[in-house]
Amino acid sequence: MALAYAGISYELREVSLKNKPKEMLTISPKGTTPVLQIFIQEHNLESFIVLEESLDIMNWALDQQDSLGWRDLSDADLAIAHQCIHSNDTTFKKFLDRYKYPNRFPEQTQECYRQSAEEFLKLLESRLMTISGGDKFLFGDRHTLADIAIFPFIRQFAHVDLDWFYQSPYLHLQQWLSWHENSALFISVMQKFPVWESGQPAVVISA
Repeated sequence: MALAYAGISYELREVSLKNKPKEMLTISPKGTTPVLQIFIQEHNLESFIVLEESLDIMNWALDQQDSLGWRDLSDADLAIAHQCIHSNDTTFKKFLDRYKYPNRFPEQTQECYRQSAEEFLKLLESRLMTISGGDKFLFGDRHTLADIAIFPFIRQFAHVDLDWFYQSPYLHLQQWLSWHENSALFISVMQKFPVWESGQPAVVISA
């Protein structure tokens, strides 16, 4: 979403994490996705850098272009945004993984994992309801880096049990999720592509 928003063309290689291609592991031995390889041409010499974290990729894309000001927040709000993203990427994601795959984590029930994850949902609901004055987004009347960084994980959580989620008391969060799922930006990047195999050309995603 950040690459599309920033108008960056790139080569896409859809991979299977059950059969990671050697080309991916060569540049990123940790073997997680997403991975962005950025080629740099200087003085007739070519080198590259590798970004292995979603937030790093998003911030790199916004460094290239941020026309709607996704990071245009006050210092205080920017600090809160980064704290929200950190909580999402650490504590919430931990319980989200357990809620999605309870058979892999039999130490507690799926309901217990959901209840633990709900602490983050309560925080987001509170921001949407009170701090943002009932607006659609976490920091007011427009979406920001925080909304886009957190949205995919809330979407994963909701889709574990959509009936439960839409009967839950998180009414503002439901509206927030629905807005993002129906946004032109999200729809534009949700194409499905076949798994890339070694030797095949990449799919070019044009800005």
